[in-house]
Amino acid sequence: MQQQQKKLSDYDTSKQFEAKVISNERITPEEAEAEVRHIVLEVNDNAFEYHPGQNIGVLVPTDGEFGNKEHFRLYSIASSEGGEGDRKQFAIAVRRCFYIDDFSGERMKGVASNYLCDRSPGDTIRITGPYGGAFELPKDENINLLMIGMGTGIAPFRAFVKQIYAEKGGWKGKVRLFFGAKRGLELIYMNDVKNDFALYYDKDTFQAFEALSPRPALDEPVALDEAIEQHGKEVWEMVQDPLTNVYVAGQEGVMERLDKAMGKLAGSEEVWQRKKQDLKDKGRWFELIY
Repeated sequence: MQQQQKKLSDYDTSKQFEAKVISNERITPEEAEAEVRHIVLEVNDNAFEYHPGQNIGVLVPTDGEFGNKEHFRLYSIASSEGGEGDRKQFAIAVRRCFYIDDFSGERMKGVASNYLCDRSPGDTIRITGPYGGAFELPKDENINLLMIGMGTGIAPFRAFVKQIYAEKGGWKGKVRLFFGAKRGLELIYMNDVKNDFALYYDKDTFQAFEALSPRPALDEPVALDEAIEQHGKEVWEMVQDPLTNVYVAGQEGVMERLDKAMGKLAGSEEVWQRKKQDLKDKGRWFELIY
């Protein structure tokens, strides 16, 4: 996942590691339109260290077309620290992507996503990083965490929630997650195949709210703004609270829907934009938009 205002060409890829595929599991049901896979990788190198909220780069070998021997893409780490000794394990969430070529009109495979989705256990890939990250879990457990993500953008939030409740044993501040997808079957980490977030629904400080598209067949946007507005009183109180950090992740559309909802809660778009800038200035706003 690319950090905002930083180009992929700006990343240093000279420090590389070999990662072995431990498992590659589809985490959306077979009948779902979107194929999203949870891929666990292992690096056996004591020089490789990572933390939740960071990204890793994947280097995909190519045929040299356009003068590039490798295709580079970023993915958010979807797990907390794992592994034993020099063997470091981590997970990424990858959606198999396709796009329409502007010139030919032909449906083309996304290079990195299809490469990763087609890897089998035992295969090895080249990675770089980790980088960042824009997302870091605060040390103060009294900090409220307002997390807003779409699609595979919620990968770092899975890492946060797992670290908070499965490893730290809890969190004193409020932990609120707003996440969405076009259809219910496509809600990653919250469907019949893999429901990691449901493991923490009994925690006193954690609540998660789902958002879907009202008309997915017509490609209408996910109603993230409506989900936020439904819980507007608490959301606005959290934003106003100096003990709240806000984390936003996903494609560009997530920011548009968020700004729309928060503008209503603030009373106007202008008031919200001033508040958002204030959050940024005070180091309480974090985003990964790609």
